Amino acid sequence: MIPSNIKALILDMDGVVWKSDAPIGDLPRTFTRIRERGLKFVFATNNGTKTPEEYRQKLSSRGVEVDSAQVVTSALAVAHLLERKFPRGTKIFMIGGPGVREALEEKGFELLSVENAPEAKAFVMGIDRTITFDKVSEATLLVRAGIPFYATNTDRTFPTPRGEIPGAGSWLSVITTATRVEPIVAGKPFPTMMEFCLERLGTSKEETLVVGDRLETDVASGQAAGCPTAAVLSGVSTREQAEAWKPKIDIVAESLAELVG
Repeated sequence: MIPSNIKALILDMDGVVWKSDAPIGDLPRTFTRIRERGLKFVFATNNGTKTPEEYRQKLSSRGVEVDSAQVVTSALAVAHLLERKFPRGTKIFMIGGPGVREALEEKGFELLSVENAPEAKAFVMGIDRTITFDKVSEATLLVRAGIPFYATNTDRTFPTPRGEIPGAGSWLSVITTATRVEPIVAGKPFPTMMEFCLERLGTSKEETLVVGDRLETDVASGQAAGCPTAAVLSGVSTREQAEAWKPKIDIVAESLAELVG
């Protein structure tokens, strides 16, 4: 099912590899097949709450051994964006979890407390389970003052075993409503994360297949980056939705296992 010119895969995680933490299919067998076909791969997720190492451990517990460098989160992507614009040591105010904090600190940025937020040269926002009115207020003041505004992703909801809860996009809407300023977004459906993944893989966009279950994020970001795309039906999208999507999706498969044969 995968064209012979494809040398690498960019894989979404939730809805492709697992669903609400339950593995989708025989993952060890699926990834053995991917390796047998000589395909490179990285994972790309809008969920920046966990670090790549935490994802590596989660994959390992499900029988898939990878290097943490094969995991690209929206937190890594936003840190990559800032690295291009600001020197090490730049003071940044952040609303986000451990994944965002670690990604920014690894690039050498100085993260500020709420009390020191006015010193920031940039503001970054992701999901923060300890968000407060003071944090949101400082962020709003910074953005209204013209400080560059970055976001990990715009996902409105975040999946949990009990259902959907507010995602990064829901919290972002508070800042955008208060400031009328839209952020520079690192995650899907924008192409930045896909471009970062291509750098990690060392492959061209034409020979890299983007695989996901969400059309409006996974497929859209792959298409925005100029990559061929595959939609799998093991997550949230139906075959009818996938076949009606414009521009046309290159491959529609029931699952990652079916896709890789």
